[in-house]
Amino acid sequence: MLLSRSSVHPFPLRAGAALAAVLGTVLVATGCSGAGGNARVETVEASGDGVLRVGLILDNSGDAAFLNAPQLAAAKAAIQDINAAGGHKGRPVELLPVHPEEEAAGQAKDLVAAKADVVIGPTDSSHAAPAVDVLSPARVPLISPANTAAGLSGMASGGYYFRTAAADVAQGPVLAKLAKDGGASTISVLYQEGPYGKDLSAAVAEAAQKSGLAVLPAASFKPGDAVNAARSTAKAQPDAVVLVAREGAQAALAQLNNAGLAGSRLILSDGAFARYGSGLPPRALEGARALVPGQLPSAALQGKLLKVDPSLKDVSYAAETYDAVTLAALAAARAQDDAGRSIAANLIAVSGGPAGGGAAEPAAPCTGYKECLGGLAAGPDINYDGESGPVAFDPNGDITSAAFSVFSYGADNNPGLTGREVAGR
Repeated sequence: MLLSRSSVHPFPLRAGAALAAVLGTVLVATGCSGAGGNARVETVEASGDGVLRVGLILDNSGDAAFLNAPQLAAAKAAIQDINAAGGHKGRPVELLPVHPEEEAAGQAKDLVAAKADVVIGPTDSSHAAPAVDVLSPARVPLISPANTAAGLSGMASGGYYFRTAAADVAQGPVLAKLAKDGGASTISVLYQEGPYGKDLSAAVAEAAQKSGLAVLPAASFKPGDAVNAARSTAKAQPDAVVLVAREGAQAALAQLNNAGLAGSRLILSDGAFARYGSGLPPRALEGARALVPGQLPSAALQGKLLKVDPSLKDVSYAAETYDAVTLAALAAARAQDDAGRSIAANLIAVSGGPAGGGAAEPAAPCTGYKECLGGLAAGPDINYDGESGPVAFDPNGDITSAAFSVFSYGADNNPGLTGREVAGR
């Protein structure tokens, strides 16, 4: 049995809290009270107690609560694989109890009290700052498998914040590529007002221009009020239209259809991805394409996830979570120390990132904890490429390449997986 990502795509939650996701806003942290310095590049001495403890912040509730299960299953699966390969310095790695009923900051406090060495999570970008405010002073690194808000790259965390998910704007060049690959010479962007729409619209336009596409004036709209924007976009007669939206996407697509823009001329950002079905006129999206960050876990990992949780129905963020746990364990192995400071100081190196490893070029990729552990026995530089694709943390703790899944819509206005793209910086 192969699992799939949720039929109603959850990724908009990456850029806002439960309420913020509904409103399409992003809370950007600019001055959290983290530890000083930059733990990502500091030289540290071993200070751990010999047991590597992993914490997990599960911050989904209500309709999104189902997203907790794949992350928990993936963390358990990763730790099982790590322990099967000998654990950390011969001792089993521990996964601490989870408390999804608490706010992110409360969970972080519980994990510090439980002596967590590294914490995985949260899902919501706006929950990152409250968690970092607790974890950074305690010198505990936080690795999110799902945060995508662009502003988090500059968050003051003392070097204790990383993420295995790409920022929203990373999809800009891929959206432009989809337009060009589809034969477009001219492109328009219709975007929903707000940070997500504005930032990603600019990224699409910049990438499109660099690729040789003629970029027509963009049009913005407020949710539920896309009539004029759709009409002005149609009047420009673009070969392709990129829709960058979240909760206002369905109404915008209906207005684009009314204006004569439908089907294969449409390309949808991750926030606009959904199963629309009868919610739109027949064949309104036939041939349209949509982009979704990440990729499905391998069949092997899906099998492991089902062994951990036989009731699992969805794998959203599972690959990114599995990789986050594995990278943390590899960083501890490279340091020969389980302390949070040592993990933070070695994450860039074990990911094959551009700093911290000492090599001009990254080492040949290794794809699992056991294989990469063997690489560490031969030298200090390894390059973990995992279930979510290449990672390669940069000095901000962001990944430097990102995998995307491409979906195409059928006559029923529902998507099917049709391809994969990788974007790098």
